[in-house]
Amino acid sequence: MSDKLSRRRYVAGTGAALALGTIAGCSGGGGDGSDGSDGSDGGDGSDGGDSGGSGEPRDDVPSEIDDYLADARMYDGTIADYTGQDQVTVSVGAGEGLAFDPAAIRITSSTTVVWEWTGEGGAHNVASVEGSESDFDSGSAVSEEGTTFEQSFDNTGIQLYKCTPHEGVGMLGGIEVVES
Repeated sequence: MSDKLSRRRYVAGTGAALALGTIAGCSGGGGDGSDGSDGSDGGDGSDGGDSGGSGEPRDDVPSEIDDYLADARMYDGTIADYTGQDQVTVSVGAGEGLAFDPAAIRITSSTTVVWEWTGEGGAHNVASVEGSESDFDSGSAVSEEGTTFEQSFDNTGIQLYKCTPHEGVGMLGGIEVVES
């Protein structure tokens, strides 16, 4: 693996890429955030739930997300609770390269979700589906490990998204945005 990893940020809705710089000494690795090991402090638990915003799985998945993700890869019927955090990372190309991880997340309004490409499973993108509370699209599918796309969610509600090239094989995700 290369000692340097070029990172790009896609500006929502434009498909444009901005250079974020080069990270020296990257060796891959690092947590995917699904267990709260993404370097964040786990939040303050402001949702009143028992998970405290640590990314712990919860069974109270909104039916709209549960129905949409019924055939999604790596969806186990739970939602990772990241309420109270300013930023959350979702892996693109997880598992065998054709999944988002975690597939379902709960965040507080004004949280930024950062999708980060693993470099596995070919070229991917992130695009909202019709009926989502917000419209977002990372643009053309890319395969480069370390590519990122960021989207802040200010509107509460349900956000459903897909990888356009791999929608048919279950590369789907869902976000519940709750009030802060």
